[in-house]
Amino acid sequence: MGNIRDKILIVEDELSIVRFMSNVILSSGYNVVKAMNGADALEMVESHCPDLIILDLGLPDMDGMEFLRKLREWSSIPVIVVSARTAESDKVDALNAGADDYITKPFGTQELLARIRTSLRHARTTAANREIAAEGTYSVGELVIDYDRHIVTLAGRDVGLTLIEFRIVALLGRYAGKVLTYDFIMKELWGPRAGHDNQILRVNMSNIRKKIEKGHVGSRYFFTEVGVGYRLATEEDLKMEL
Repeated sequence: MGNIRDKILIVEDELSIVRFMSNVILSSGYNVVKAMNGADALEMVESHCPDLIILDLGLPDMDGMEFLRKLREWSSIPVIVVSARTAESDKVDALNAGADDYITKPFGTQELLARIRTSLRHARTTAANREIAAEGTYSVGELVIDYDRHIVTLAGRDVGLTLIEFRIVALLGRYAGKVLTYDFIMKELWGPRAGHDNQILRVNMSNIRKKIEKGHVGSRYFFTEVGVGYRLATEEDLKMEL
């Protein structure tokens, strides 16, 4: 069941879909507020302070991408995009614009609720991790990122990352639990003029995994969203492996 403080804003102009999602979300213990267009939704973000937004990209007054860009100028509220657009490029564009997750229509009730729970959990984890990072470290399992000493340790031992490898892990640590797109990572680390060829990033991630995940089965600490980007595990991810 949802936390009684969790308020979800549905931004969708098709009434049948609004009713469906509202019933599902309300029955799971969340509060729901609704907006039929982007302008009203932006006002409701300010007036209702939702904990999460479910956004359709095909709004009558503005494209969902425009809504995302405007929202991200001043708010970090997690956003789940719900759209009939199935192209990988649409998903990448939405994530680059600031979405936290992307669901394609049609979708099932359990998938919707699972994505909501995950996004809310990651939002809380990320906020907590940023506070920890500001104090100098982020840890998950036996992995510790030391921002002050610029090293990463596993079970207390320095894994010996290069400077660029450390910068990649440090960036993922600051947004642990959230998928960072290839373009976002490239621009953060190599500047706004970084090209779209992410081969150098893939090579560095491969080296990072060899140093950190050797001896582990699967991606214990680092997860790949194929064609999209990478994310660093949270403690919740590790618990799910048990």
